[in-house]
Amino acid sequence: MSEALPALCLIAVPGRRRRTIELCQETERRGFDGIYVPSPFGNMSMCEALAWQSEKITFGTAIAPIYQRTLIDFAQSAAMMHEVSGGRFRLGIGIAHGPSHVRMGVTPGKPLADTRAFIEKFRAQDTFGPLPPIIVAALRKKMVALAGELAQGVIFANASLSHMSQSLAALPAAKRKDPGFFIGNMIPTCINDDVEAAKAVNRRTLTNYAFLPNYRNYWKEAGYVEEMDAIETAVAEGRREDVPKYLTDRWLADNTLFGPAAKVREGVAAWRAAGVPTPILVPSSAAGNQMKAIEEVFAAFG
Repeated sequence: MSEALPALCLIAVPGRRRRTIELCQETERRGFDGIYVPSPFGNMSMCEALAWQSEKITFGTAIAPIYQRTLIDFAQSAAMMHEVSGGRFRLGIGIAHGPSHVRMGVTPGKPLADTRAFIEKFRAQDTFGPLPPIIVAALRKKMVALAGELAQGVIFANASLSHMSQSLAALPAAKRKDPGFFIGNMIPTCINDDVEAAKAVNRRTLTNYAFLPNYRNYWKEAGYVEEMDAIETAVAEGRREDVPKYLTDRWLADNTLFGPAAKVREGVAAWRAAGVPTPILVPSSAAGNQMKAIEEVFAAFG
């Protein structure tokens, strides 16, 4: 294909870790734009494996919660991966969300202040060797602006295509135009000729995010006030099972990719046109697990 391939999200699920690394190597051979690993099941460990088991593809965490390790441990590990990979590693960091803070047993402070402090202290480490670029996970404009001020990139997840120009306006113009400044978005993706089945998969995927206040606040900012208000009312009234019905088709089309391969490829192009050079597909399948979903992506972009 003449169009540049998107990046992929892969997760090393227990019992399939070796197979996931093999799929990463296949992703590299096929020429995809990068591999970005979310926090479940140890993304720093998976990235360390990729530092040794890949040769040319860019890879990174998307995201590593800043409360998950000590700052020194982050710096040591990141410097190791940066050096071994020849500079291909990107340290994506972020605040994460309430349920993950409970699992980690931490009490976060102010998101902007904590992120700023982490970056400044991380960059001050000078005993471990060169450090990798930092990419900041952001949804709303103040965090986007912080990424533009202190980091080497910004990464969104489940963002709204229609709102992206407003989000990116929080970056300095020079950063938006700088090919060295990373701009990516993790996009839930289901490739299937049965559009309704593909939509249903993405709706299930994003239902969990609809329970999170930080995401609802972002989607309100993006123009989905009625939908998010309805969800908050349903949650307050104990009608959690009703939440998916408020994730409308219009909202779903703005935040995810679904349907036949050609439609998904068009969606990738639309994200690039909206100012996101690195769309990151987060594959799910209507016919199987992550392994099947990756096969479907390979076939769609083969």
